[in-house]
Amino acid sequence: MTIATRLARLERTAPVPPTAHDRAMAADPVAFACSLGVTPDDWQARVLRSPSRRHLLLCARQSGKSTTTAIMALHHALYRPASLVLLVSPSLRQSSELFKKVAGLLRRVVPAPALDEDNRLSLTLANGARVVSLPSSEATIRGFSAATLIIEDEAARVPDDLHVAIRPMLATTGGTLALLSTPFGKRGHFWEAWEHGGDAWARTRITAYDCPRIAPAFLEDERTSMGDLAFKSEYLVEFCDVVDSVFSSESIAAAMDDGLTPLWRVA
Repeated sequence: MTIATRLARLERTAPVPPTAHDRAMAADPVAFACSLGVTPDDWQARVLRSPSRRHLLLCARQSGKSTTTAIMALHHALYRPASLVLLVSPSLRQSSELFKKVAGLLRRVVPAPALDEDNRLSLTLANGARVVSLPSSEATIRGFSAATLIIEDEAARVPDDLHVAIRPMLATTGGTLALLSTPFGKRGHFWEAWEHGGDAWARTRITAYDCPRIAPAFLEDERTSMGDLAFKSEYLVEFCDVVDSVFSSESIAAAMDDGLTPLWRVA
């Protein structure tokens, strides 16, 4: 390595005192989003400014939940040195799509942040912060620790054992966990958290009718074309029983009776 190269690297990585603009962007994720050319909806602004460390985003398709969490991820990485942001999805393709949103927003930041690594699945900023997209593989996930932000996209379709595997990664950092999804039946960790997770979670529910970018005429056409069950799930974000269920969730719950005496007991 030449002396000129070493000096250039030192100049790039040397701490630079934050400007008033930097401090303003760090303090307000909504102002940061606006600086990227994104004007958040009211609900997006509430999520971005929320102090909660547990988020449930039950949102219709195309309502802006991925954009919201991409802004959250980028803001976190830019203004929290040495942080680790993990993007988890049911498939590598889906997590890479969310990563592309993060990378696309990063290209709008002025001045452009210095990068130590930038590839198809991850990036590392000069401040030591990393953003990594991961597939739905418990073996792959377990290679990471001390995450400061985990974003679980399409969480209703992420296997429960994978969700259990990622939660301990926040144990030593007090980090943030955000689950975003459309519904996928009355089952799984996303539904359990929404229905029974208690006050630990900050819940946001956005139907397609709450999104100003989705035309009512389009929704009426979708209602007619895709059927009632799919429309309720995808656009009205209702937890419906899956189409292959023999009995409804309500029927199963009604059949339960803790007062019955079991026919046998396990020793």
